[in-house]
Amino acid sequence: MLSLVCSSGFSFINLDVDLSLYKKEPCLQLLGHCDGIICLSNYRDDIVLCNPATRETMVLPESCLPCYSSISNLIPQTSALGFGYDSRTHHCKVVRIISYWEERSGSGLPHHSRVEVYSLATGSWKELNVKVPAHVWYSPCFETYFNGAFHWYAIDYNRNEVILSFHMGNEEFQVIPMPSALSLYDYSMCRSLFVWNGRIALVIYPRKGIEKSFQIYVMKEYGVRESWTKILTIGPLTKVEMPLAFWKNDEILMEGSDGLVVSYNLKTQELKDLPIYGVPKSFATLVYINSLVSVKGGNRVLDGDNTGENVSTPVTFFFSSLQIIKTDDLLLKSLLLLHFPCLFR
Repeated sequence: MLSLVCSSGFSFINLDVDLSLYKKEPCLQLLGHCDGIICLSNYRDDIVLCNPATRETMVLPESCLPCYSSISNLIPQTSALGFGYDSRTHHCKVVRIISYWEERSGSGLPHHSRVEVYSLATGSWKELNVKVPAHVWYSPCFETYFNGAFHWYAIDYNRNEVILSFHMGNEEFQVIPMPSALSLYDYSMCRSLFVWNGRIALVIYPRKGIEKSFQIYVMKEYGVRESWTKILTIGPLTKVEMPLAFWKNDEILMEGSDGLVVSYNLKTQELKDLPIYGVPKSFATLVYINSLVSVKGGNRVLDGDNTGENVSTPVTFFFSSLQIIKTDDLLLKSLLLLHFPCLFR
């Protein structure tokens, strides 16, 4: 179910978008948003671009990488996907990392990885001759596009927890260190990554428990470990599972343990229930901006705040429907909510 949520009254509309390719899939991954286009995947090989405003969808062509390895005992697997905006070409791109695993290896790290990029400018995949400096692992609500790069939670080859980023412009990877205050390999704690007031924000919280506290770290200078600063701690809060998104700059949307979305005001410390329901542990949320850009490429994206990043000034989130898009030239920001009746992997 794809929903646009109105901040005034929090009513929401289910979008009539043809995702027939995924009727067989129990769960979809929401990769991100770029100028009105959202990117969805089925966690394996199929990727679809969708513009909810125009109801246009397109399934990307098959990978340009072989589905087998030249080394007989290696098994290929898509380990990471990302979606974002290339300011050099003014087009959106999809990046895919395919890792090759030894059949009986207990190392927890792949033998090697290969990288390919799909560009809306060319309508095709190309392989990159780059080394992937860390292996992407799952962490809830972590994958984030910011500052021209897509970010994942990862483990480097020295087995350090890091943030792996891929820059859409120069098509290069960068390893960003975690705050030094974090306990290494503490699997009882989750890490989630967001954009807050124009900076990367890391939220640390318990994986389980009736009461949870949420520590928020902000990277004041991008890429510099020493610039990580603990800003505040939220809670302890009851019946709250995980953070979903920052919005309005002073509020954070969170998923309740009963499948209800709640909003926490960082200034007033008020927690309120929102009339938005879903299946627990099945939400993915992003800030959505309407546009008429075609998913099939051939149109250049305008520069500005059109990539789904949060901005440093207060933002009002409007409900927008197809009727508004047809009659109003303004780009209206909305909250896009995706939820499926299954557990996130």
